[in-house]
Amino acid sequence: MFPVGGVGVMLVGVAVAGVVCGLLAVVLSRRLGPVAAVAAGGLLWSIAIIGLITLLPATAAPGVVPAEGRLDTCSWDIGGPAPDGFWIFSGGQRLLNTVVFVAPGAFLVVAAARWGRAALALVPLGLALLAAYSLGIEWTQLELARIDRACDVTDIIDNVTGAVVGVGLGVVLAMILRPWRGRDRHD
Repeated sequence: MFPVGGVGVMLVGVAVAGVVCGLLAVVLSRRLGPVAAVAAGGLLWSIAIIGLITLLPATAAPGVVPAEGRLDTCSWDIGGPAPDGFWIFSGGQRLLNTVVFVAPGAFLVVAAARWGRAALALVPLGLALLAAYSLGIEWTQLELARIDRACDVTDIIDNVTGAVVGVGLGVVLAMILRPWRGRDRHD
């Protein structure tokens, strides 16, 4: 059996990660400026939330997944067989898989914009790392049958789509918030 899981554990993890990332933002704000510091803390917090909701079992005691019930490969059924609902939020699982990656994409751009033109390299690199994170989550779900999750290539597609939407939103937010204004002039 996997020792932890369920919505309560996830919510506690979200709260603890929020406090840690909030404190990190406070520490970084003098060096990065308040906008970039909050964006960096938000990026780390959103990544932690994704890890918690995708890598912890949905129920407190998922039990044992028998070897014959364990999938050997990821589902390559693009667009399906995602269920209509998700165990925390109602609505389509594909929509949720997209939405959870919007925030990290947006925070990535706002945090990277602090470094001006370097953001032109940092944002694509960060987007590639978010795609790799999604791939890593799906691989972990495949390998660790005890967390009672399933690997699905559609999830990766939806996650990357959400990150790209987030990058677009982040560009708009960066133009409004101008995180480069708070940077230390001694860089």
